[in-house]
This record gives sequence, structure tokens and C-alpha cells, in this order.
Amino acid sequence: MDSSHESLDVKKKSNHVVDVNVAKDDNNVFGEDDSIPERRQIGLTSAIFIIFNRIIGTGVFATPSSILGLSGSVGLSLFMWVIGSIIAAAGMWVYIVWGSAVPKNGGEKNYLEYLFRKPKFLITSVFAANGVLLAWAAGNSLVFGEYILRAANVEPARWTLRLVGFACISFAFLLHGTALKWGLRLQNVLGIFKIFVLLFVIVTGFVALSGRMKVPKPDNFTNAFEGTTASASSFCLSLYNVIWSYIGFSNVNYALAEVKDPRRTVRIAGPVAIAVVTVLYMLANVAYFAGATKEEITGSGRLVAALLFRNVYGPKAERALSTFVALSALGNVLSVVFSQGRVNQELGREGILPFSKFWGSNRPFGAPLAGLGLHWIVCLIVIFALPPGDAYNFVINVISYPLSVINAAISFGIVYLAFRPYPDWPKVSVPAQLAAAFFGAANVFLFIVPLTKPPAGGEPYVSLPYWTHAVAGWAVFGLGFIYWVVWAHILPRVWGYQLRRVEEVGRDGLRRHVFKRIAKDE
Repeated sequence: MDSSHESLDVKKKSNHVVDVNVAKDDNNVFGEDDSIPERRQIGLTSAIFIIFNRIIGTGVFATPSSILGLSGSVGLSLFMWVIGSIIAAAGMWVYIVWGSAVPKNGGEKNYLEYLFRKPKFLITSVFAANGVLLAWAAGNSLVFGEYILRAANVEPARWTLRLVGFACISFAFLLHGTALKWGLRLQNVLGIFKIFVLLFVIVTGFVALSGRMKVPKPDNFTNAFEGTTASASSFCLSLYNVIWSYIGFSNVNYALAEVKDPRRTVRIAGPVAIAVVTVLYMLANVAYFAGATKEEITGSGRLVAALLFRNVYGPKAERALSTFVALSALGNVLSVVFSQGRVNQELGREGILPFSKFWGSNRPFGAPLAGLGLHWIVCLIVIFALPPGDAYNFVINVISYPLSVINAAISFGIVYLAFRPYPDWPKVSVPAQLAAAFFGAANVFLFIVPLTKPPAGGEPYVSLPYWTHAVAGWAVFGLGFIYWVVWAHILPRVWGYQLRRVEEVGRDGLRRHVFKRIAKDE
């Protein structure tokens, strides 16, 4: 695209518009925004905790059973966590490169728009569909339900689990939508609390290793690779579960316009957070294998942490400590709902969604109630439409699948730009290019293999076909393409206008590139 710009003054009545410029070629501006330097409130320590608190959710408490079942052995299961940490580290390097090159709020949306500039607005529509239609908080709401029901000594039947999951996601939605400050306070308290829960799991593992248990001590570390499953499909699904537990390493990239010295901060915060989380995750998995047999773990479903507590401390302690894991899950739901509500709000404020003013509003409680409500609706569809036994795994897989496609695109994009850079693209080191190539190849594997039939016993679901999440992932992209055809082509021709991207600086101090309808004769 031609990089020349022509500034036009656009007068529009809006309570948040301070200044508007229109680019003649609708080109986006990808450089750093220094117009409101006092907005940069996030320092290095805060950036580390933004990543840290987003990564640690329910994955390390809920996925080890699935990973062991898919890998077949304790040794390969632990090795999968090592491989996942290496992939996450390479992914972190990819996001460091992009965060340094495009230090703006928005994360992958900006990176994809930087890479794919034609057809105009297509990548924006596809990413919007991916952001709006995926039920990020549904899986952890169900994990909350399972653990809180276990704490109450109630069997998590189909509708009981659904209703408790509904209560969890609804509480998070209403709290963040009507009482923002209290929602943030509770979210921060639970963010710290879930770190202590994870540390307690690790300490419990050391107690189990010492032999102080209510059941006979298991022997999982002798012949650790016995029973290993040799299947590309099982390997891929195991990695999905591990990578799900690492999702969030790019969290600070969504707020780089508010980070002090973003290029330096992102280079330090990401690796520190990944290193600490990797150590904690490995120790937690060792704890599970120290406190329960393979058969117990694979049969525990998402209640492996509760199983560990029961074997070491007894049934009463299991119920009490299950409450702690449930609160940890609630903390993650609050964090995810908070983030996704703002993603929907920003898509509304940029004029991408229909009824944009509604979705972009902060009314009536000074919080994005409408944006939060949109994510709430999507989560409820998943919670009530899917079989409870498959819902959590489906959420993991259907979110991980399109994310793998996006990560592959931005990773190979770094390699491509090393040979054919845009004028404003910085020089990227060879090690960073190799990390990007590795991360890209890993993600290609993750979105190709699920299309192949798994071996008997390696099916990812109880009731759903093995290909459900792959088809759903591509369907999300397909809906984004259809929306682009209607929004960017059919409606402008029918109603006689053209879409134009304009630049606005709002009262919140952030610069946005917003889509406006401009009469063709203007």
C-alpha cells in the first residue's frame, strides 16, 4: 500500500471525539502513540503480574488428567509440559518482536493488520469474529462448578453443573458490568489467592513424596514411560491442553499503549513470567504424580487437584481445598470476562460491530456492560448447548485451534518481513527469526493434525466427533469472511456510502482508528 497520507478534518458530534484525521488510503498507523504520555501507568512489575495472573488459571488444575490419558505415560506427560514451555517461550519471543515493532493496544489485531493490508478490512473482520464468537470464560466456569459441587459433596450432574456454571459466569458479568471497582478488587485478591493455591498444591506434593499419605504411596516414577501412546493426534491434543495452560503470555501486548517504556518492559516481563510459571507447573505435575496412581489421575477428570488433597489429607480436607481451587477458577473467570468485555467494547468503538455505539458504551454504570453481556451470551450458548463432559475440552480446543492459525500467521510474518520488510519494520535478530519459524511450525502442526482421525481410544470427546473443534474454528473465520463481504461491500453499495478509517483521540486519551460511513460524493 502507498504510505502517503492526506489529512481531512471531519466534523462529527460525539462525546468522545477530540480530533479526527482521515488517511486517503485508509492506511493504519502502527507506530508508538506518545500523544498522552501520562497514560503510561504500567511499570515492569505490573506488566509481569498482568501476564502471570492471566496465565495461571484452571489449566494446571484441570488438564493433567487429559494430558496423561492422551500421552499414556507419566514420563511423556511431564515431557509434554516441557515441550509446551519451550513453545510458549518461542511464542513469547514472537510477541516481544511484535510488541517492540508495534507498541500499541490491541495485540494480534494490529499485527495481522500490519501484515495483511489487502483486501482492505478483511483481516479486521475475521479477527473480530474470532474475538466475539469464542466462549473464553465458559470452560473455567464449568471447572468452578465441578470443584464447588465437590466441596459441597454434591454429584456434578448434567444440569446441576450447567446451572452452577451459569451462576459463575453471570456473577462475573454483573459484577464487572455494574460495580467495576469491586470487580477489580475481587479479581486482584483472587489473582493473588490462586498463586497461593498452586503453591499449596506443590507443598502437598512434597508431603506425598515423603510418604505421609492416607493411601499407599504410588510408584509413578519407576518405568515412567511405560504405556506411552505413539499418535500424532494424541500428541497434538496433549499440546492443546498444555498450551491452554500457558495462554496469557501475550496479555501485556493488549495494553502496550499504557506501558512505561513498552519495548524494554515487554522484553523483560514476558521471559520472567514464563520462567516462573514453567517451574511452578512442573512442580505441580510432579505433585500430582507423587500423590495418586495413573489410574486415579486419568479417572479424576478435571478434579485431579481434589484427588491429590484427598489422598494426602483425607476427604474432609479434600472438600475444603476444593473450595480454594473453585475460587481460583472464579478468579480466572473474572479476569477473562474483564478482558473479553473490553475486546468487544473496542470492536464497537472502532465501528466494526453492528450497533457499534451500543457495544462501545460505558453506560449506565461506567463499565462496558454491553460488551461484557455479548461475551456472557456466547458463553451461555456453549455451557447449555454442549454435553457437560465435552464442554471443557471443546472450549480448550476451539479456542486453541484458531489461535494456532493466527500464531502461525504472525510467526511466519516475522520471517517474511526479514526478507521483504516494510519501511518502518525494525531489524530482527537471527535467533528471533528462528524462534518465530519454530513457533510457526509448531502451530501449523497444531491446526493440521486435528483434521486427521485419531486412533481408537484417542478420541478427544465423549459425544462429539473428533473434528468438531477444527470445523468450528474454520467456521469462525468463515463467518468473519461473510461479515466482511456484507459489511465492507454489499451494504456500502446498497446504501451508497464507503467505509473510511479515521483517526480519533478520545477522552480516555487513546488514539483509535475508527471506521466511519462516508458519502461517496465526499
